Amino acid sequence: MKPIRICLVGAGRAAKVHAASLTRHLPAGRLVAIVDPHAETLQATADEFGVEQRFATLEEALDHVELDAVVITTPTFTHAALAVTAARAGKHIFLEKPMALTLEECDAIARVAAENHVFLQLGFMRRFDPDFSAAFERIQAGEIGQPLMVKSLTHGPGLPPPWARDLKTSNGNLAEVNSHDWDCIRWLMGSNPRRVYAEVANLKGSARGVTTEHFYDHALVTVRFENGTLGNISSICPCDYGYDARVEIIGEKGIMQIGELKGQAVVVCTDRDHGLVTPIFRTWPQRFAWGYIREMEHFLHAIQTDTPPKVGAEDGRWAVASVLAATRSFLEERPVLLSEVMA
Repeated sequence: MKPIRICLVGAGRAAKVHAASLTRHLPAGRLVAIVDPHAETLQATADEFGVEQRFATLEEALDHVELDAVVITTPTFTHAALAVTAARAGKHIFLEKPMALTLEECDAIARVAAENHVFLQLGFMRRFDPDFSAAFERIQAGEIGQPLMVKSLTHGPGLPPPWARDLKTSNGNLAEVNSHDWDCIRWLMGSNPRRVYAEVANLKGSARGVTTEHFYDHALVTVRFENGTLGNISSICPCDYGYDARVEIIGEKGIMQIGELKGQAVVVCTDRDHGLVTPIFRTWPQRFAWGYIREMEHFLHAIQTDTPPKVGAEDGRWAVASVLAATRSFLEERPVLLSEVMA
């Protein structure tokens, strides 16, 4: 079977993670081109992964290279135009989260992909992480009974880039940092969110020179699901201490916890006064290394077997809708029904 020919759109941090998966772990895919408008970034990433075909725009790549699919890793405000362009060219699409800025953009992406008979997979890699996928299977098997409450946190170590701080270009940290949390709580609970209430605070930004309107670096969100169960999301970025992603699910029969602070099964003690020392996860690519590999493997398998990916447009749209509701909640200082933003 011939390898799936991939064009990577974007050459930044997320792009490098996917490039590593494709070039080092997945022979079913072949990275044949990279697109990025920033020449230095494009050259550095293409050199690192040995990719000869380099372009400033997706249109140029489509005109000059034979492709089967694109992997889009660019800033959120570019997603809709790029995904629609790829779909109209008949290319399958792997689209990093968040899906888009608005529900209208989400719908346009989904519609054009369907019209052109191409697959669309969203980059919700936690569904493919060994720990998260095992937890989901055990919940489905009834091990803790009906889930009643889910608590999810993502705390990132560094300050987001300027475009990701601005609600006009990213929908803020609840989108850029916590899209995975929104997807996971809906996936693990088996129910769509019905109502959200969000509180946010800017506790570190001023000391770091951030002046963006409505910027926040801490957030707590309470969620009521359609089936009556509850959830919450904790967001901190920057947290400074490392990368932290954990989930707790309370069920009728017991409790399940996913993830831990410890980054390696290594414990060191050299001084009884300082006690035990163990590494922590430093970055998100480190914490979810296998999740990234397995999600790309799933995308390639979907194309090869003509089987729709199990994470698609509907999942991406729900995450965007949840973020929009939470943003309205903290701006208007009230609980917001999902029906208010999805109408």
